[in-house]
Amino acid sequence: MKIKVIMPIISDVFNDEINEEISSYAAETTEVGVCNLDYGPASVESEYDEALCIPNFLEKTIEAEKDGYDGVISLCFGDPGVKPAREVVDIPVVGAAEASMLFASLLAKSFSVVTVLPNVVPMIENISKTLGVNGNLASIRYVNIPVLEVVEKERLKASLFEEMIKAIEQDKAHALVLGCTGMMGVASDLHDQLKSKGYDVPVIDPTFAATKMLESIISMGIKQSRLTYMSPPSKLRK
Repeated sequence: MKIKVIMPIISDVFNDEINEEISSYAAETTEVGVCNLDYGPASVESEYDEALCIPNFLEKTIEAEKDGYDGVISLCFGDPGVKPAREVVDIPVVGAAEASMLFASLLAKSFSVVTVLPNVVPMIENISKTLGVNGNLASIRYVNIPVLEVVEKERLKASLFEEMIKAIEQDKAHALVLGCTGMMGVASDLHDQLKSKGYDVPVIDPTFAATKMLESIISMGIKQSRLTYMSPPSKLRK
């Protein structure tokens, strides 16, 4: 199968790492294509940023279907463009936040998201409500590190670990979700650190979650329902 991973930002700072990371856990038969936007925001850290990235994300998704891809991932924890994209293509489209929260809800009775900035907390809350898992959401914490700075892995891991301990001890979280798709390559280390403190809980990497969920959907031969995601009416659009 072929999956297209679209970074809904104009920066290519994560592209090589994403390609390497996904290729390490995708099935051997899965071909992965990674791209970023031609126009839009440098990162998604607000509703405004998300609105700016959606037009080109939709164009890239339509192009991916024409190029023979079997599915698309919107690789941002705000899941930008996922719902409108499902209306205009006949291949499955998966968001990283949705996939992560569904896995977390399967594995634990409560979970916390640890994200980048306070700006995105309401966005994540809204996704949990739309998805129907807000009752399982113990808390949303943030490390106060901008998206484009999460490449500083040691600083990131130290800040995430501190907030994860608080989420477990204060918020009663039984699972943790990394709330940014740029937080790659740290989930396993954080799980081990937490386990050494007596907390053997899942730490879910959103990029990993989205990849495995999309592969499963494609393997099952299913896609989004046309009763939920109806094709847009034909009309003039400029």
